[in-house]
Order: sequence, then C-alpha cells, then structure tokens
Amino acid sequence: MNKLNKLGSVAICLLAITLNMSAQTTSWPAVKAEAKPWARWWWLGSAVDKANLTYNMSEYAAKGMGGLEITPIYGVQGNDANNISYLSPKWMEMLTHTENEAARLGMKIDMNTGTGWPFGSPEVTIEDAACKVVFQDYILKAGETLKEPVTISDTKQQGVAKLSRLMAFSADGKKLDLTTRLDKTGRLQWKAPRGEWHLTAVFVGKTLQKVKRAAPGGEGWVMNHFSKQAVTNYLGRFDRAFAQNKTAYPHSFFNDSYEVFNADWTPDLFEQFQLRRGYKLEEYLPEFRGQGNADVVARVVSDYRETLSDLLQENFTKTWTDWAHSHGSTTRNQAHGSPGNLIDLYATVDIPECESFGISDFHIKGLRVDSIRKTNDSDISMLKYASSAAHISGKPLTSSETFTWLTDHFRTSLSQCKPDLDLFFISGVNHVYFHGTTYSPKEAAWPGWKFYATVDMSPTNTIWRDAAPLFSYIARCQSFLQEGKPDIDFLVYLPIYDMRKADLKKPYQAFTIHEMAEKAPKFIEAIHAIIKNGYDVDYISDQFVRSTTVNQGKLQTIGGADYKAILLPDVKTIPDDVMAHLLSLAKEGATVVFVGGYPQDVPGLGNLNQRKTLLDKLLLALPKITSETKTEVMPFGKGNIVIAPDYASALAACKVQKENMRTDLGLSCIRRSNETGHHYFISSLQDKGVDGWVPLAVNAQSAVLFDPMNGNSGKAKIRRNNGKTEVYLQLKSGGSVILKTFETTDVQAAAWHYTEPEKSSLAISKGWSMQFTESDPAISGTFAIDTLSSWTMLNEPNAKINKGTACYSVEFELPAAAAADWQLNLGDVRESARVRINGQDAGTLWAVPFVANVGKLVHPGKNRLEVEVTNLPANRIADYDRRGVNWRIFNEINMVNLFYKPGTYADWGTVPSGLLGPVTLTPLKDKKF
Repeated sequence: MNKLNKLGSVAICLLAITLNMSAQTTSWPAVKAEAKPWARWWWLGSAVDKANLTYNMSEYAAKGMGGLEITPIYGVQGNDANNISYLSPKWMEMLTHTENEAARLGMKIDMNTGTGWPFGSPEVTIEDAACKVVFQDYILKAGETLKEPVTISDTKQQGVAKLSRLMAFSADGKKLDLTTRLDKTGRLQWKAPRGEWHLTAVFVGKTLQKVKRAAPGGEGWVMNHFSKQAVTNYLGRFDRAFAQNKTAYPHSFFNDSYEVFNADWTPDLFEQFQLRRGYKLEEYLPEFRGQGNADVVARVVSDYRETLSDLLQENFTKTWTDWAHSHGSTTRNQAHGSPGNLIDLYATVDIPECESFGISDFHIKGLRVDSIRKTNDSDISMLKYASSAAHISGKPLTSSETFTWLTDHFRTSLSQCKPDLDLFFISGVNHVYFHGTTYSPKEAAWPGWKFYATVDMSPTNTIWRDAAPLFSYIARCQSFLQEGKPDIDFLVYLPIYDMRKADLKKPYQAFTIHEMAEKAPKFIEAIHAIIKNGYDVDYISDQFVRSTTVNQGKLQTIGGADYKAILLPDVKTIPDDVMAHLLSLAKEGATVVFVGGYPQDVPGLGNLNQRKTLLDKLLLALPKITSETKTEVMPFGKGNIVIAPDYASALAACKVQKENMRTDLGLSCIRRSNETGHHYFISSLQDKGVDGWVPLAVNAQSAVLFDPMNGNSGKAKIRRNNGKTEVYLQLKSGGSVILKTFETTDVQAAAWHYTEPEKSSLAISKGWSMQFTESDPAISGTFAIDTLSSWTMLNEPNAKINKGTACYSVEFELPAAAAADWQLNLGDVRESARVRINGQDAGTLWAVPFVANVGKLVHPGKNRLEVEVTNLPANRIADYDRRGVNWRIFNEINMVNLFYKPGTYADWGTVPSGLLGPVTLTPLKDKKF
C-alpha cells in the first residue's frame, strides 16, 4: 500500500470513528443556525435604515434567533418619505448591510421573492398576469347565423381577454371548432346546420388580482404561475437587481401560501391539456362545465385539475427552484392553497413549509384558555404534507410558519406557544419560523410597528423579556430533530384522484388548510386512525410510488427513507401503471395493504378503455377477497398483500411494532434513526402526565434522557419486559423530553435523577411583598401581599392598565428535613417568571407546569425567594384604545382582530397579571426501582 492510500485509509477510519462517537455521544448535539428559531421579518414600507437594522438584528440574535426571512409589505402612515422601493439600489444596499450584520451575528438571511403575496410586481405585464377562463354562450338553430361579433361582454375583461376557442355542440353530439371561421372583427362566418347548436366562446381573461399587502416597488399584477415564460420574466427582475448592485444572493428564497385567487387558466391550457391528457378539452366543454354524463364530467374535471397541477409544478415551482440554485440559493415553499398535488409541489423545493392557523386545545393541565380564541386548522394530517414530502424526497429540513393567529394581538403567552410548537415537532417539523417579527425603529413609540396577523415575537412585546428560554427549547429540540434520518412506520398512498373526482361544483380545486376536512375527510380519518393505533406515517404520491424500490423487505423511496409497508386508504381510483408498480413491489418482498378493498377505476378520460383493461388484468392477478369483514394476509411473490376492512386490523396484520406510548399512555412522539440507535421527541399533549415504564418499538441496550426545557440529561432506567425495551419516563401534562437509545452499547453517563414527592409540602402563602421593576405606566412603591392574586387587584389604578414586570419576594423557613431535592411550584403565573433563591438564579419558568427543582439553592432555616413576573401587554393596549391613543398607524389593512374584523380592544376585560399562586415547596425523594 503506497503512502497516499495509507493516508486515505487513516482518514476514512478517523471519519468512521468520529461518526460513531457522534452517534454514541451522550451530550446535546451542536446547535447550528438552522436549529435555532427563525422568523418572518416584515419590513413595513421597506423603511429601514442601517442603525435600526443593526439594533433589531442584535436584539434577535441576543435572544437566540438563527435567521430571518425578509418580507416587505405596506408602509406606515405619514412615513412615505422614508419608504424604499423594492429592489432599488437603496433597497439592495440595505439588504447587503443586513447580510453583513447577519454574518457578524452568526445568523442567516432569507428573503421573499416578492413583496406581500403572491408573487407579482410592477414589471408583470398584463400578458404575464394571472389568468381566468371566461365563457360566453350562444344558441343557433338550423340556418341561423350569429348576428353579433364574438367579443367579450364583461366590461372588466374588455381590452385584456383574448378569445381562445369558439366551439359548437349539437344536440346529437356533434362537435365543431369554429375558431378559424371568425373574421378579424370577431364575426362568425358560419351558418348553423340542421338541429339546434350551442356555441361556447372561451376567452382567456385576467383575474386582475394585484399583490396583497404589497410594499413600495412591489405593487402590480400577480403573475401567471402556470406560464414558464411569465415566471422567467418575473425572475429576471431579481437577476438584474442583484447583478447591477453586486449584492450577494440570500441563503434561501421564500414563497408564501398559494393565494392566487380565481386563477384557473393559462393561454396555452388547451394545448398543454391535449399534450398531457391525450384528448382535446375544448371538445368536452359541456362536461367540463358540469353537463352530461356524470362519470365523464368527473373524468374531464379530474384531467383538468391534474393539468393545472403539472403546470404549477413544472412552470413555477421547478423553474423558481432551478433559478435559485443557479445563484447558490435554496427555496422554501408553502404549497398549500394551490391547485396542485401538495406532495409533489413540496418535494420540488429544498425546504417544504407547513403552516399553523389558530390554537389547539389539548386540555393541558393548568394551561389557561383565552376567552378570545380562533378555530384551529393545525391538524396533524395537514401538517404532515410538508414533512412527508421532505422525508420521501430526502430533504433534511421541514419548516413551519409558526403561531399564525395563535390568539389575538397582545394576548399570547409563551406558555400558550409550547403545545402547538410540540405538535409541529411531532408532525416532522425541524426548522421553525415564527410568524413573526416586524422591523421597528428603536425610536418608535410603543407598541412600535406591527403586522396584523401574528404572534408578535419582537422586542416591543412584553413576552420578549423571557423569550430566550423558549428559543433555547426550540434549539435543543431541533438539534436532535435535524440529526439522523426519519424512522416512520408506514407510507400512505395519497388518493389524489379520489380527491379530484370529488367537489365537482366547479372545476377549479384548491387544497387550502381551511377546507381539507371537506375535500378529503376519509383521508384525514385514515391518518388519525393510524396514529391512534400507535404508528406514524408519511404520505406518498403516484410520482414517488413509481420510483420506490424494495430493500430487504422494506420500501425505500428515492430520497432514501425506509418504510415497513404501504397502505392504500380505501382508494377507489389509481393509475394502472402505479397499480402495476405496487404489485411489482409486493412480488419483490414488500407489504402492500388495501383498506376497504382494491381500487376499481383509473383516473381521467384519455385512452380510457385501454387503461381500464390494464387495471382489470392487474386486479385479476391479485388474490381474491373472500370476506368483507375479515382481514387477510396473502403471500404475493416474495411479499404480502393485505386486505382489511379497517385500519386497526390492517396495521396489526403487518406485524410492525407500534409505539404503545401512543395507544396506552396517550403520548405523542416522533422517532428518528441514527448510526447506533434511535432518538425520540416525546410530548404529553393531553390532560395527564406519565410516571412509569414506557415500552418502545425499538430495541436498546441503554438510553439517555434529555430535557429540552433546561438542558439537563442523564442515563435512563431501562429494562426488557415481554420482549420489549421499556424506559422509565416521568412527564407532566404538557411536558416533553428527548430520548436517545443505543441498540448495542451500554453507554456511560451520569444517571437521570428520578424523584417522587413526599406527602407533605410547604405552602409559601404569607409575607409576600411586591414592587414593579418595570412598568408602563410607572408604578412606584412596595406592596404588601397577604394572599397572592392578580396585581390588577391592587389598590393602584395604574395596575389595571399597565404592562411590565413585578418582583415578588418572600422569606420562608425550610425545615431540616432530609430530601433528595426540593421542587418549587409557582402555581398560576401570568405570564412568565424569573426565579432567584438566596440571590442565585433558579431559572426562567415560561410554560406549565411552572415548576423548578431548587434543592441545590435552598438550605435549612431562613431562605429568600424572589420571583420576577412579566405580564401580557393586553391591558395596556386596551387602555390605549379606550383613551383614543392613535397607535394603529399602518397603511392598508392596518390592524384587525383574529376574525379579520376591524375594531378596537377598548371592550377587553382586564387580563390577570402577576403571580397568582399558590406557591409551594415540596420535598422530593429518590425514586426506588
């Protein structure tokens, strides 16, 4: 072996040792910028300056943010002179400064590829603008000619709509294309033959939608997302701006949820339809519009919907992503809201992004429910579209627009954020973006510059004071959730063609987060049933089924993820080639599960008889179903075909180890694999906790627990029981933990400290005093507190209308009792608390339960407890509105409530503030095993 080869071998060995040590380490993973929380950063009017950019970014970085996504929007009233036109030399100068400051602060910068949403600009010509179809109908009888010219009658469309086709349909089924029979003035040179004829003129009109919430320089027509030329023309504006100003391209480009309203057409749709579907849509206009045979109507509409999906993926999503890659950037995209196949659209970009909307109610013990709340659309079945696409395509990150309208403005606590954050993690998100924070000059009067639809993660919000522990929690969780590979049990086939055959009131169909329960109720029920039965799933589209292979009995997607089986959830319609590939996978060793029977139909109309014949042949090759109520497992080549009437029996028949913590204990979890085992994120999103042995679906010789709330870790108690590995968990309602298992190694680490409370506890209920350390309006003096209650109950008028922080202090006697530890419980905290005991920091408590183990800080005899509690700004802003303070100074939508209605907060009741207690100190003893 020569010297070079020896050096190479040594390097490979060192790399292998390093990777092995990394997997076996009992320490927290290193926190990269991507593991920290990021935020959407609204630039109002792009009225930014270098000093305040530095100020804002320094505040963000100091709290623990890892990056920002710039989205310019409408400006501030009376501030037009300071607005900066989007992509102008001055704007690019501000972007350069931002990028330089980010590098200095250890942050990264993304930017929206536009202002507001959706994509559009002053440079989008009417020809490149979003399109809609307009129909005009005429009736002619035999021998009649059309007297009027075929021109658009809609006054809004005159001058912009263009005729695409003029079709004639007879009562006996004849179809004629009369487009070429029109002269230059639009008059039809044609006399109707025998019978009655229905003429339909198809105009390509314009939606006339302009960019919503546009920033200066970003106003204009919304572009046609179905046209590659329109997209390319749109992106050219960015090419010129970056080249002319020699500005570095950002880390990533972002596209918000698809809100291109009424855009259901594109100029070459008829040609693209024929190319892709094999027949002419214009010859089926009556069926397209809901007339005639119901089956043909459904097939034609499904084909139209698939064509739009293809065009959106190829001409917009892929074109945009390829463009970003050509400049060394990546793309982050919210596909929901679009008329496309969400899995394929999400998988086309680098970072798929889901979105929450509203607040979930998990009934977590002690977590207050705001009297003002919004319907929640953060269902796990919806969140999983993005993470599924990432997993099956091998994309390492799934991001989330986080906390959109969690509660109303000025009313959201840090404690209310945690459960929905944990839901994201359980759903596969590992790259959180707050929605969001607004650039606000340091000199701006409180409450500063604000955006209308957000949980406000900014320095002017009182919750910002104690936000750093929340940010650290996110970073710790995501440092694990970005490690290794997803370890999901099952693939679930997305029944997109069944979805497309439904909801036929109009051809255009969009998959928005607010309407999925109507468009795919059975699919949602299937996902919930699978999770309820103890398993985790990823969705897979036809495109990805076609490229899936089998490796040692497991299904492997093109992105490298492994799955134990694929389930078809009561699928009625499937392409014949996809069905053929599923059967080939089974023959090669895979398990293919049909719940509710075999598919019986192919989608679409083109070449229908031949495709149906192929599917029928495939169905004949399948094992016969002998019972509608019995689950059957039938060998098929090297694999198995499973037929089941329900999900519980179908899943059981696959002989896959479920996570009993889901079914038996109500815990939520997600599992990932690494080189030497697995790691879990586990959360008790329910009204109870867990204190006991928890069985795992994987084997382990040892395990380590990591507490993302405080950074503690330790070797877990583990045992074998009934053939399963079990780990002992102590988790309160709303609590969460990370568990790392080691399959063949008994790692060495300090033991996790398991405790249990003694029967008695010490109530710290008397002798409190309180004074405000920060308050607006200012409140001076020290208040003696006999019984802990909201500070709004003080005999001090300003206490009902203030925002700020009050320090509660008390001295207490601790008995000389033997205890392994002492647990401080603050009871009801409104809304977060920094705790000191005997002058030493005991941590910041920001989520329920508000408890901390403080045994190292207390001692027998006299002790001093100080609790700095920070409230919400709700009472202060309500007082502003009652007094008529003009803080709503923003253009366009200004500020609305969470129901998108204008109004004020003057009628809000007083929101409790401060330390409400009861405060107790409980001795803990070591748990005996």
